[in-house]
Amino acid sequence: MTTPIILLAAIAIALLLWFVSAYNGLVRLRNAVDNAWAQVDVQLKRRCDLVPNLIETVKGYMAHERETLESIVRARAAALAANGPAQAAKADGALTGALRSIMVNVERYPDLKANQNFLALQEELASTENKVSFARQAYNDAVTRYNSTLQTIPTNIVAGLAHFAARDLFEVTDPAQREVPKVSFK
Repeated sequence: MTTPIILLAAIAIALLLWFVSAYNGLVRLRNAVDNAWAQVDVQLKRRCDLVPNLIETVKGYMAHERETLESIVRARAAALAANGPAQAAKADGALTGALRSIMVNVERYPDLKANQNFLALQEELASTENKVSFARQAYNDAVTRYNSTLQTIPTNIVAGLAHFAARDLFEVTDPAQREVPKVSFK
C-alpha cells in the first residue's frame, strides 16, 4: 500500500515542479516582451523629441508650408499619446508620413538643405529611424517567442490556468508606410 502512495506523491511532485517551471518560463518571456516594448517606446519617444527641433529649424525657411508643419505637430502629439503596440504603430505611421512630406518639401529650399542644424537633425533622424527599426524587430521577435510558447503543448495548459494573454505584434498596416522613407537632402 505504501508503494502506490509514494508513486502518486512522486507523480504529484513532478507535475508541480513542471507547472512551476513552465509558469516561470512564461513569466520570463512576458517580461522579455515588456522590456522589448519599453525599448521600442524609448526610440519612438526619441524620434518625437527630435520633431520640435526639426520644426524650429525649418520654420523660418518654410513659412508658407504651415499645413505641413502643423500635420507634423499633430502626428507627434498622437504618437506621444499612443498606448500599446497597435496604437503606436498607427501613430508611428502617421508621424512617418508627416516627416516624409516635410523631407520632400525640403528639396525646394537650398538654403535649408545647407543649414548645419538641419543637417545634424537629418543625421540624428536617420540614426533614430534605424534604432526604431531594430527595436521593432526585437519586440516582434520577443512577442513571437512568447506567443508561440503560449500556444504550444504543454505550456498552453499552464498559460490558460494562469491567464497569460497573447501579445500583439508591432505591425505596419498601411502599404504607403511600408515604403522606405527617403531622407536624402542632395
